[in-house]
Amino acid sequence: MERTPHHDGSPLYVSNAAPKLGEEVELRVRTPKGYGATSILVRIFQDGEPRHFDLKIVSATENEQWWSAKVAIINESSRYRFLLTGPKMYEWLNASGIHPNEVSSAQDFAIFAKPAYPKWISSSVFYQIFPDRFAASGKKYKLPKFYVPRKWSELPNGKDATTGVEYFGGDLDGVREQLDHLTDLGVNGIYFTPFFAARSTHRYDASSFDEVDPVLGGDEAMERLQKKAKRAGIRIMGDLTTNHCGAGHPWIRKALADKKSKERSFFYWDKSIEHGYEGWWGLASLPKLNYSSAELRRRMYEGKSSIVRTWVGPKKGMAGWRIDVGNMTGRFRGQDINQEVIRGIRKAMDEANPDAWLVAENADNFPNDLDGFGWHGTMNYNGFMRPVWGWLSKNPDTQGGFFGLPTDVPSFGGDALVQSMVQFNASIPWRALNASMILLDSHDTARFRNVVNGDRARHFAAMGLLMTYPGVPSIFAGDEIGIEGAWGEDARRTIPWDDKDSWDNTFLGLVTALVHLRRNCKALSEGGLRFVAAESHYIAYLRECKGESLLVVVNREVCNIAINLAPYDYRLDELIIGDGGEVGDTSHAAAIHFRPHSAGVHIWRLERD
Repeated sequence: MERTPHHDGSPLYVSNAAPKLGEEVELRVRTPKGYGATSILVRIFQDGEPRHFDLKIVSATENEQWWSAKVAIINESSRYRFLLTGPKMYEWLNASGIHPNEVSSAQDFAIFAKPAYPKWISSSVFYQIFPDRFAASGKKYKLPKFYVPRKWSELPNGKDATTGVEYFGGDLDGVREQLDHLTDLGVNGIYFTPFFAARSTHRYDASSFDEVDPVLGGDEAMERLQKKAKRAGIRIMGDLTTNHCGAGHPWIRKALADKKSKERSFFYWDKSIEHGYEGWWGLASLPKLNYSSAELRRRMYEGKSSIVRTWVGPKKGMAGWRIDVGNMTGRFRGQDINQEVIRGIRKAMDEANPDAWLVAENADNFPNDLDGFGWHGTMNYNGFMRPVWGWLSKNPDTQGGFFGLPTDVPSFGGDALVQSMVQFNASIPWRALNASMILLDSHDTARFRNVVNGDRARHFAAMGLLMTYPGVPSIFAGDEIGIEGAWGEDARRTIPWDDKDSWDNTFLGLVTALVHLRRNCKALSEGGLRFVAAESHYIAYLRECKGESLLVVVNREVCNIAINLAPYDYRLDELIIGDGGEVGDTSHAAAIHFRPHSAGVHIWRLERD
C-alpha cells in the first residue's frame, strides 16, 4: 500500500480524547519523509465556524516527520480535518484518508468534551452466553406449560412451532459452575442475552424487567454468579429490549384491560390490527413501546428506581447494557424521538454508574447513533463482521442470506475488506470505534465455523482479526471449541461439557493464546491502526502506541507475503503468534518475505529501526 500521511484518535495523535471545555489538545500528524507537504493546517469547527491553526514539525526520522498543533476545545463536539499544501499539492486528510479534492465534513475527525467510555473495556474480552444453552446445574424448576423440554445432547429444531419455547435447562448456577472455563480462556466479561422472566426461552419478550427469570434460578442465582464472577475478575453485562416488551408484561396487560390506565400511553394502538396494538415487526408477542409517554420514560430510564438505573447501580451490579435493536427504539412511522431516548438512557447510565458500558445493536450503520452523547458504541456488524464474512467465507449459501439481505454471502479480496473497514471507521468517531463490540457471529447468525465451511485455519485467521482489531472483542459461547450452526437458531446449541473429546481442543488452545495477548497488550487496547498491506489473500496492519508496536498479518490461504517495514522505521523483534511460515531468520529484519503453511494470523512485536 502507498504510504500516506496519517492521523487517528489514538493517544499517539491526540493528547486528550476527552478534554474538559476550554482545555487545549495537541493534534499530531505523521507524514512520510519527502511527501511534499511544506505546510499543514488543522481546520476545526469552533462555535459552528471553521477556524485554522498551523502545525509545525516537532520531530523527524530518516523516513517520517511529525507535525503538531495545540487547539482549544471550546465546544462539546468539535470536528476537524487537516489541509496539506506544497508545490503543486493541495490535499485534505480526514478520517477516510487523503483526498486531492474538496471534501465535506461528514468524515471529519471528532473530539468530544465528555468522558469517552469506561476505561476497563479497553482491555476486555467478552463472552456471549445464551442462558438456556450454555450450562445446566441440574436443578429442577417449575416450568411454564408451553415449554418443550429437550435433552441437553439434542440439537434445536429451530424451524417449527417450538422455536422460542424449546427448553434445554441452562441456568445461572450452571454458568457459575463452569466459570473456570471462562477464566482459563482468559475472558473477563460476560454478555448475557436477556435473563428476564419471559414467555420464551429466548427471553426477548420480557414479562418483567424487574427480576431474573425463576427458570434460570432467579435473582438469588444471579447474586451467586455475580459474587464468584467478581472474585474471578469477570464483569457481567445484560441485554435490554428498550424497543418492546413481551405480551405477558404487566404493562401491556394493564393497558388492554383499562383504556384509562397510565400504561395505555406506553404503546401504539391500531384498531385495524387483530390484537389492537403495534408489535415489533407486527408481532403480537412483542408490543412496541411508545416513548412519547413521559411515564414510560420515567420507568424505563429517567426515574431513580428506573430499569436502566437499577440494574447498573450498586445493588444489582451489572457492568452495562447491550440495547436490543437500539436503532428502532423511539422510531415509528412519522415519529422519530430515537436521539432523545438514546441520550436519556446515556444520561441515566452516567448518573447511576459512570463506569458502565452502553452498547447498542444496530444491524445497519446510523452514524448519528454514535455522536458521543448516546451509545458508547454499537455491535460492529457493518465495519467488521460483514466484511470479514465476505473475505473469509467458504460457504456462500449460509442459511438466512447475508445479514438480512436475500443474497448469498459475497466473496471479495483483502483490498475490499480494508476499504470497507476504512469507510466505516471514517463515518464514526475513533472513540466510538474503540467502544464498539466486535464479533464474528452471535446468537442471531450462523456460526463462523460454518461460514468457513469447517476450515479451522480460516477460523483462526478470523479470531486473529477479532483479537487485534480496535473495539471490544466478543466470542459467542462455544466458538472457541468449534461449535457449529448453520443459522441463528441452529447456532444456539448446547455446550457438550460431558464430552470434551468432541471439542476442537487444538483450536481452543489457539484462541486462548489470542485472548491472553489481547488482554495484556497495550498496543491492542489503546493503539492506533495503520494498514500496510491489502492484497487479495492477505492483509497487514500496525497497532501502535507509545512504547509498543505490533505487526499483524492475516492470510486466508497459502500465499507469498511480502512486507517492507523499513519505510515505517520498524524491524521485526519477536514472533508471538503464528508459525512464520517458510522463512529464514527474520530477527531484526525490516523486509519480510514468507509463505505461511495455511490460513492464519501472524503477529510480531516490532522494534524501532
